[in-house]
Amino acid sequence: MNRKWKSIGLAAFAAALSLTASFAEASGVLSIGRREDSTTFDPIKSAQNVDNWVFSNVFDVLIRVDKTGTKLEPGLAESWTVSGDGLTYTFKIRDAKFSDGSPITAEDAAFSLLRIRDNKASLWSDSYKIVETAEATDPKTLTVKLKTPSAPFLSTLALPNVSVLSKKAVEAGEDAFAELPTASSGAFTVKEWRRGDRVILEKNPNFWQADRVKLDGVEWISVPDDNTRMLNVQAGQLDTAIFVPFSRVEELKRDANLNVLIDTSTREDHLLINHEHGALAKKEVRQALDMAIDKKAIVDTVTFGIGTVANSYIPKGSLYHYDDNYQYPYDPEKAKAMLAEAGASDLALNYVVNAGNEVDEQIAVLLQQQLSKAGVTVNLQKVDPSQSWDMLVAGDYDISVMYWTNDILDPDQKTTFVLGHDTNMNYMTRYKSDKVKDLVAAARLELDPKKREAMYVEIQKTAKDDVHWIDLYYSPYINVSRKNIENFYQNPLGRFFLEDTVKN
Repeated sequence: MNRKWKSIGLAAFAAALSLTASFAEASGVLSIGRREDSTTFDPIKSAQNVDNWVFSNVFDVLIRVDKTGTKLEPGLAESWTVSGDGLTYTFKIRDAKFSDGSPITAEDAAFSLLRIRDNKASLWSDSYKIVETAEATDPKTLTVKLKTPSAPFLSTLALPNVSVLSKKAVEAGEDAFAELPTASSGAFTVKEWRRGDRVILEKNPNFWQADRVKLDGVEWISVPDDNTRMLNVQAGQLDTAIFVPFSRVEELKRDANLNVLIDTSTREDHLLINHEHGALAKKEVRQALDMAIDKKAIVDTVTFGIGTVANSYIPKGSLYHYDDNYQYPYDPEKAKAMLAEAGASDLALNYVVNAGNEVDEQIAVLLQQQLSKAGVTVNLQKVDPSQSWDMLVAGDYDISVMYWTNDILDPDQKTTFVLGHDTNMNYMTRYKSDKVKDLVAAARLELDPKKREAMYVEIQKTAKDDVHWIDLYYSPYINVSRKNIENFYQNPLGRFFLEDTVKN
């Protein structure tokens, strides 16, 4: 998923400060503190972790990514075959039910796949335009025909946004479904969504793996202030909390009542650059900015050494990551000279900062100081994170730090989003390169792994040379739980396996 968080505002903040008696205090109900509230329960209409991480336990997909985050495994499709020409995929749908007791059929699966491709509100249509047809050839057989062979197609079916939805429930009213889905295919159902406060989930007795689910329910509670969220876990008001600030890790480790959980992730933090704003359109200017930023200092100061310097948009450990990708050396004097040569010696930048996020604010101050050594004036504009996304879409910024976590195993999804000229304007950077665009399209079709890897190496090298954005650092997921909580875990793609979590 991707970008990724929104604030819930002062009213919700006040509510979060005084967590009152709730469903979550019941035995067997897990409470999870998070920064932000959900935005929708319609999977095709979100591209944010705050939603996808909930979708993963409310809706099920045809094909899942396993706990290691390294391979695919059966989900609602218990098996599948691929034709010799790579164009026809046949899926056998397992005997399963939605939470309302209705059967999950191949028609529901076909409906969900075509909806993410065709619905005007879908944020993911680009990834599924390769689908020519999807039809139920019988109640338990889904046949999908592609326009061309596609190396990442099976991986894209594990995306939470293409979960199998009830055709009947969605067609009864899309807007109502987005607010409170009446049928779910996953481990939990949505009992209630108190906007700005919490999402309340209950165990789905009709889930095809219901015997695996140990919890009676889950509450995702919005506590936007990082320190307040940590204090609530320490006080026992929350069972768990996510997005532990780097600065609190060692302190929380010393608390005998807590477990600090550090899980391998695909997270990369990066500095977005608006290529359509003045001098930022020049590659030499963007290269100078990259050279003026001391990434190691950011890792040491902001992440307390927990992160590692990033060198590619494809995170370390992910498929086709190019470990030897070029790194611009930290050299503010050379950067200053390059800016002068490019006619940008008086460069002033508007930096949109997510207010209230401890790490984002620390990075902003550091970058402001570092860039000033190259003669760049950086004006910090702190905004509520609920505003920042719209500002990026509108192009109302020069630079801004955001982050991304992979949603599927294959690099095609992120590559398409950030470099492939998609509807997101290459993740709001407005970056354009016909060479890269053609490579992205070709890599999607190349079935030979070695040839495909070579294509992704070339993409990473070219994107780095162009400075489509500035890679900052990779970091793990850092969460915290009370000692009585077991198996609270995220795989590298961010999925929480709440069907295995136990509250003792």
